[in-house]
Amino acid sequence: MTIDQRRSRTDRDRVPDALTALSDVHTVRPFDRTAGDEIQAVLDDPATVAEVIIRLLTDGRWSVGVGVGPVDMPLPHPTRAGRGRAFEVAREAVDIAKKRAVPVAITGFDESATLAERADIAGQLLGDIIVNRSDAGAEAVRAMSGAASQSTAAQALSISPQAISQRLRAARWELGVRARELLIALLADADTAALTATDPDRK
Repeated sequence: MTIDQRRSRTDRDRVPDALTALSDVHTVRPFDRTAGDEIQAVLDDPATVAEVIIRLLTDGRWSVGVGVGPVDMPLPHPTRAGRGRAFEVAREAVDIAKKRAVPVAITGFDESATLAERADIAGQLLGDIIVNRSDAGAEAVRAMSGAASQSTAAQALSISPQAISQRLRAARWELGVRARELLIALLADADTAALTATDPDRK
């Protein structure tokens, strides 16, 4: 993943905040500042990639690029020193993301390109849902992430079950859940295609 701060010329440096916020994310190589207001990480779990996308789009200050492909092994310890097709297409992805209203893009190469394009569509769908949520809707979605039921989430927010139901409906929560699941599945398919292209014996 390659991530770049939006509107950095008129805002303070938010990279330290992002590195702290993402420090609990499981990575192959951790999030690291590469240059200026850009950070990179190497991940191998589609669900984690989706979670990072959700976090960063919810924050609203980042362009997010995901590159699906192999990396040169062995990976050096500093993320910024890594090489390989995944790094190259992640660079292309973040450049695409910077030009979009929903600032996320997913790219692949050769055999994985078509599947990555499908994942990109799912990422745009999920991103559109996230960036258009109201503050109240985003709060309701966050409450649901750790709640056993809507009633429990409503209690945590000190609102009625009817009120949280309305907020979740306005926030397109159920569609967001399904878009996330679709994104994870398509990322996994693209990742498998990229790996088998470089290592035909790997299934």
